[in-house]
Amino acid sequence: MVRCLVSLCAREVVRNHSSSPSWLGWVPRELYRPLLEAAFASGRPLAVGELAQLWPERTLRVGGPKTKESFSPNRLCVQALLLAVVRGLGDRRCALQVLDLCGLHGDEGGTGDSMGGWSLTVAVCTMVVQAKAGVKRTQKKDGDRERKRFSALEREMDLKRERAQKKGAVEPNSGGTGFSGSVSEQDLTKGVRRRMEIERKKRTGLEDINIEEKEDSCDVLVHIRADLFVNARSWERVRVALTTSGPLKLQCRYLRVEEISVSSIRTLLSLLPRLGLLGVDIRYSSLGVTGLAELLALLSSFPSLNSLRLHYCNLDFRRDQVGQEDALRSLSQGLASLQELRRLSLTALRLPGQLRVLLSSLPQPLEILELPYLSLSPSDLAYLFCSHHASALQQLDLSENRLDDSTLPSVRRLLSQASSSLQHLSLSGCGLTDSLLGLLLPSFGCCRALKSLALALNPLSMAGLLDLVRMAARLPNLRQLLYPNPLEDYQPGLPDLPSSAQLLDWPLDESTDINMTSSQLNKVLLDSGRTDLILTCDLLNYDKDLVA
Repeated sequence: MVRCLVSLCAREVVRNHSSSPSWLGWVPRELYRPLLEAAFASGRPLAVGELAQLWPERTLRVGGPKTKESFSPNRLCVQALLLAVVRGLGDRRCALQVLDLCGLHGDEGGTGDSMGGWSLTVAVCTMVVQAKAGVKRTQKKDGDRERKRFSALEREMDLKRERAQKKGAVEPNSGGTGFSGSVSEQDLTKGVRRRMEIERKKRTGLEDINIEEKEDSCDVLVHIRADLFVNARSWERVRVALTTSGPLKLQCRYLRVEEISVSSIRTLLSLLPRLGLLGVDIRYSSLGVTGLAELLALLSSFPSLNSLRLHYCNLDFRRDQVGQEDALRSLSQGLASLQELRRLSLTALRLPGQLRVLLSSLPQPLEILELPYLSLSPSDLAYLFCSHHASALQQLDLSENRLDDSTLPSVRRLLSQASSSLQHLSLSGCGLTDSLLGLLLPSFGCCRALKSLALALNPLSMAGLLDLVRMAARLPNLRQLLYPNPLEDYQPGLPDLPSSAQLLDWPLDESTDINMTSSQLNKVLLDSGRTDLILTCDLLNYDKDLVA
């Protein structure tokens, strides 16, 4: 109740920007967080900038895991935040040392004025480079002022030296020692000349100190932690930001790269700090088996790496080619070197029959295993249920791997092994008919920890869907069920055993009330007393990560 009241009051405060000068200097430090959250939620970039520039704590975290209450960041608010961090570098009232932007970005190209991962990466890298340029401009101004000060001091010393010489010409030297005032004046002149000589050597490069090295040793004032999204258009800017030594230091938590070469990925990995990188996501890149083995060797130098995702990366694996078995063993050894790996995603790599070679060498059991479009063979599924990963799995994705009577027993054994830990399961597009689903329902019912279940694009009838929902209602922790449109909802002409692609492209029957299906399924839930289970057939907007 108190937190809600504080949030409501904070929204009212940041709404009127004209009053900020009157309260900004008197806000207690514990209220900066709710005020900043209110400014982000209300889309108030000016308030975001003012609060960030005077941030009173060492760490500022913006973003975080996606939840139902989370929102996509407003582009203007994010830009105001980054500009305020740069301005705060010269403000003694700002105590900021770590800016954590991990998880801040929204969907690239999504609705609204949100900032996607690629745009945020470019903005952050630009901020790092501009902060360095700002320091250089400040140093240049300070150098100009220093030179002017020494020039004025030199002119003053010249005048004093001329006066001393005239005074010495009029008054004779007493005792051969000279006047004490004249001697001290000469010593002072020598000291000034020495300082001016050192300064002149620095400007002309004659001093032994390397000026460029001095600039490179610029103190880091703020560390920037972010998830980086790199492709061919942003690669150069990210490279420059990572090699820039200035008041802002860029660090990466999750790295996502798309459509860039192995050599570019290798260069990028060599520039990243070894500590702090938790995950790497490589998409749409032609790696080849040799290239992937080379990258795995580099990834072994990141001690905290726990997630590796490879999506549509062409490995060009052909059994008839000489040396492919050795290449697979190299991949296995590379995966074995990732000591902390807990999540592995291999999408559309198409390595049928090779799962044992790849996964058996992993030192720790995987908690998240995603194998969609992998063309899994019966031997692959047979290996999974007897592997050391089975009992530790929390998330399993076998989507778009065709299941039949020969492979279903292995899947059932796998679900039995993972029943106590499995929280998210996806079997979308696996060709499950009513009869196959009937064999799997008891295995689903044993997974008491299951929170989300995805079965889209499977050829199920309305009767099969009703059985599925009745089973789902008995799972106490299940919060989301993604079900397929029943075969009765499609236009006539659909094959008896349609593929997932045919179900995706085939038009629905307009004469059929689509809401009727949803009403019948939700009635089953209500009769079971479940009001906390969401049923949906919307494949595009389904997100298991929103489940608490």
